[in-house]
Amino acid sequence: MSYAETPAGSGTPPGGLDEALLKSLFAQSAVGLLVLDPQLRLVRTNSLVEGVATEEYIGLPFTEAFRLDDPQGSGQLLERVLAGEGPVREHLVRGRLRRIPGDRTFLVSAYRLDGPDGPDGPALGLLSAVVDVTERERARARETALAAVRDAVGGSLDVATICRAFIDALVPGFADLAVIEVVDEVLRGADPPVGPLPPDTPLRCAGNGRCDSVRGEAPGRTRPVGGIRRLPPRTPYALAVTDLRPRLVPLTADPPWLDPDPEDIHALAETGAHSLIVVPLTLRGAVLGLVSLYRCGATEPFGEEDVSLAGTAATRAALAIDNARRYEREHVIASTVQRRLLPQAERHQAAVETAHVLLPGRDSGCWFDTIALSGARTALVVGGVAGEGLQSAIAMGQLRTVVQALAGLDLEPEEVLARLKETADRLAHERAALPPSDSLHGEELRAGCVYGVYDPFTRTCTVARAGHPAPLIVGPDGQRITVDAPEGPGLFADDSALFAPATVTLEEGSLLAFCTAELLADEHAEERITRTLARPGRSLQQLGDDIVYALPDDTRSAGAALLLARTGTVSDHRVATWDLAQERTTPATARLLVRDRLQGWGLDEDTVDATELIVSELVTNAVRYGTPPLRLRLLLDTSLTCEVHDGSTAAPHLRHARTVDEGGRGLFIVSRLAAHWGARHGPDGKVLWTEQDLPGGGAH
Repeated sequence: MSYAETPAGSGTPPGGLDEALLKSLFAQSAVGLLVLDPQLRLVRTNSLVEGVATEEYIGLPFTEAFRLDDPQGSGQLLERVLAGEGPVREHLVRGRLRRIPGDRTFLVSAYRLDGPDGPDGPALGLLSAVVDVTERERARARETALAAVRDAVGGSLDVATICRAFIDALVPGFADLAVIEVVDEVLRGADPPVGPLPPDTPLRCAGNGRCDSVRGEAPGRTRPVGGIRRLPPRTPYALAVTDLRPRLVPLTADPPWLDPDPEDIHALAETGAHSLIVVPLTLRGAVLGLVSLYRCGATEPFGEEDVSLAGTAATRAALAIDNARRYEREHVIASTVQRRLLPQAERHQAAVETAHVLLPGRDSGCWFDTIALSGARTALVVGGVAGEGLQSAIAMGQLRTVVQALAGLDLEPEEVLARLKETADRLAHERAALPPSDSLHGEELRAGCVYGVYDPFTRTCTVARAGHPAPLIVGPDGQRITVDAPEGPGLFADDSALFAPATVTLEEGSLLAFCTAELLADEHAEERITRTLARPGRSLQQLGDDIVYALPDDTRSAGAALLLARTGTVSDHRVATWDLAQERTTPATARLLVRDRLQGWGLDEDTVDATELIVSELVTNAVRYGTPPLRLRLLLDTSLTCEVHDGSTAAPHLRHARTVDEGGRGLFIVSRLAAHWGARHGPDGKVLWTEQDLPGGGAH
């Protein structure tokens, strides 16, 4: 209804009603109101538009009066409302008021004021409702920043990752520039010192960040990530770690506490930092480090509410860093135990060249081993206990010790794994019997192992595996050789299936790669490793390094073990073999043959005499109790090995003869003369063997 159509008899003329309506609306409105003319200049405002005085701002364009960050975009939006494209409701804009410091956030709504011709004619102007929502948006920004810290911090056990996530959560939403420093000893896994922090405690920069609008470096923080400094006394930084309380510090052009370092003063001026919050990283009274947050340029200075948020965020970061520190300490202990339980140097083998690569990482239960067996054979072992920490390393050490003991019994690979699994079952039962309160009570044990034996005389490698990948083999021609070794059950699995071996004949110079499962995690891993092994002219150590270089990044962080072996043979001039008759005169013949060969090898007389006696006893035993064929073999390497083979499967045993006994002292004499002795069985009989240490380390 237009004013011209006001009913007759109305007591208020149309012009008076208009004026009364405007006065009432502008005086009692709960929001700030502005009237803009078609050129978007202020015509009228009410007092709720805080900081905009009517006399001073009347006639100014809307974008200039509120000094908007995006005047062009806001102006175009209002012009579309004037053109009749519809109102704008609750549009957020940012600007600054001349009489109120700092950035402000406004919620703007705009409606078209139609002229006499209605929506189709020219507009008289705009009616705009403006609400200052700066505090609301600041509170929302604080909540968002704190939520970002909660989401980002705590998901990692790496201090560098935690600090990076902490910085990213606060910059640029909460601070323009941030630095986090951690006590250097804490980064090494040590317990954090109890506050107050001594003034000479070294702090290492663990992370820093800044928004794109900030130039230069942080004041007092020109050192890069990883740099160490000691806090200068009588500064907010030193005071915060002394009384363990945060500080809100306005930064003037020349703070009296700033280091008298021209470089720091220049950095402060360059960034335009005007507000600083310093928060100690504390947890249960201990100090882990320090957080410094800056606001620069035209950004609103920090307030007391921001100090509270910074304290809460720092507590969250301190808890995550402490968890990472505890993990790091346990990881260091577990890694140390693992290193001490593994071979400390490459071991010389008679006919196999070996090299290994051990990648440190979360997995502290992987192991490898090369074990010298009788007859110049070599056992190659790789295994792993799943899991992280000290308990995995301990279980690994137990299994490795058992493997070494079983290898010394000259058992076949499948027998070694069968007895190893029996030991693993006992360990699992012991863990299950722990009290429910023990943290290990419900922790599952999982482990795998692959065990191979290479014989240089037959050039065969026999492999058995328990829940572990088979070795990868490449021949001297670069072609891959498949080992069809069935996978047996894992060492701690409930499965009681038997272990089945696989035997493959290899040419001299073949390469074998025994890997933990982490190295074969992706579908291209086997092809990648075999292709690397086929490279000519590379040493084993170089090949191992090449395999590591090609690994995906996530594999390197998990930890893994790699054992490489290049097969060979025993030189003919270091081996002597004789087929002997099953006669009573054979021991004497064997003594003559042995003396002649050992003297030809240049061994000392004491060794020759001792070997003669050993061979005499072993051959006598084989003639008396064994069956044909009878064979004697000498092997010269770092030690001297004597082997007597016969067709009987009956195993001799050591006896302790009484004084009046006429026999039974043969093996006792052998055991006293040899450093090691034993018996191994095969499909065609048994072998009695001895090893004697040689002066000067044997043959060269």
